[in-house]
Amino acid sequence: MRRILGGATVIAVLLGAAPAAAVASPDVPSADRLSWTARHLGRQALPARDGWAADGPGTTGGSAAIPERSRVVHNRAELVAALGGDNASNAADATPKLIYVDGTIDGFEGPDGTALDCADLADPGYRLDAYLAAYDPAVWGRVAPSGPLEEARVRSVANQTRQTQINVGPNTTIVGLRGARLTGLTLMIDRASNVIVRNLTLVDARDCFPAWSPTDGEAGNWNSQYDQISVRRSENVWVDHNTFTDGDNPDSAQPVYFGRPYQVHDGSLDVTHTASLVTASWNRFSGRDKLLLIGSSNTVGPDVGRLRVTLHHNLFDGVLQRLPRVRFGQVDVYNNHYRLGGDDFQYALGVGVQSAIYAQNNFFTLDAPVDPADLLYDWGGTAVTERGSWVRQGGGVARPVDLLAAYNATHDPDLAADAGWTPTLRRDPVLPAPLVPVLVGPLAGADRLPI
Repeated sequence: MRRILGGATVIAVLLGAAPAAAVASPDVPSADRLSWTARHLGRQALPARDGWAADGPGTTGGSAAIPERSRVVHNRAELVAALGGDNASNAADATPKLIYVDGTIDGFEGPDGTALDCADLADPGYRLDAYLAAYDPAVWGRVAPSGPLEEARVRSVANQTRQTQINVGPNTTIVGLRGARLTGLTLMIDRASNVIVRNLTLVDARDCFPAWSPTDGEAGNWNSQYDQISVRRSENVWVDHNTFTDGDNPDSAQPVYFGRPYQVHDGSLDVTHTASLVTASWNRFSGRDKLLLIGSSNTVGPDVGRLRVTLHHNLFDGVLQRLPRVRFGQVDVYNNHYRLGGDDFQYALGVGVQSAIYAQNNFFTLDAPVDPADLLYDWGGTAVTERGSWVRQGGGVARPVDLLAAYNATHDPDLAADAGWTPTLRRDPVLPAPLVPVLVGPLAGADRLPI
């Protein structure tokens, strides 16, 4: 058991390297009074062989930060300052930086601390009621919106992006103290390699100005702009022990326009635009629709050979799709616990174009109506390696299930059984699937680390 828990809990902390000394700078929020465990976790690098993010140089984040770049932050302004000082240019700040989040940081907080809402960010030319009247498919047809109202919506999106998208630079660690929350914002990791994000609850990264896409699907769809964490054009990123939720603003509570749900949320953790070498471990994804998109386009091009991601010991609880959905990448999915059900559930593993998912020893707790044959979905892929899965359905007895055989028995065309690779970057032995719920439930998510 000591080795099983070594990758993520107290034993991992106690076995890691001692933290560097921290001395407060007089003009920034101080980190020198934090507990030993908090300072240690802040300085902790991803352990060797712990998933794809351990490849190459590994992932050390801001562990080398000097005292002046080791800060505790309490609001949006302090977070932007700790990341470099200017949100527009922080993505290029490669100085090692170690940031502790204390309390709740709201992306809709203005520079003077006042609370903003969607109306404050809207362009003067944009009104939702006017947008709905202008682009109703019964009036406008099934062509993309254009003209002054759509242009005003795009300007509104730009206003929100400047406010709620927080740009993270290379060589950064962001770690939450107990109870830390990021609400209404996106952590954008773009062209920013070597980043660690741990022990945060990320809540309701809502889009004030969703786009109507009339040709998306048979009836069109609303699409939103903002993920909770977005990794683009970056390498060596570790996302660990976080909780992702929509809080009191779930998708199920949104209105329906043009016959389609008004989608104000995008992904929890998306890895796109040639990003690679990402490990997501011991996270909790709760009550969300879209979660993990790996690869943003079916176009064969620069994503080929990229998008290498490891997902281990995560809890997917009451979520609907993209667990993950994969294009192109070699994605290792092992020892995760899926608790799935409800009328709106769609699928777990999305097998996309040239994807290479290796799914091993995952445990699925399913409501009675969920058919194990529907846990896979073919998004244009050809093969998936799936082995060691166990299923407990409708409160029954847990049993091993060959998910690929179940899928192929009821769907055409068949998916082949060999994704063409075998993972080698695993720090600890893979657990038997029946043990996964016992460990992942209590230990996954924010506020499980000793901080």
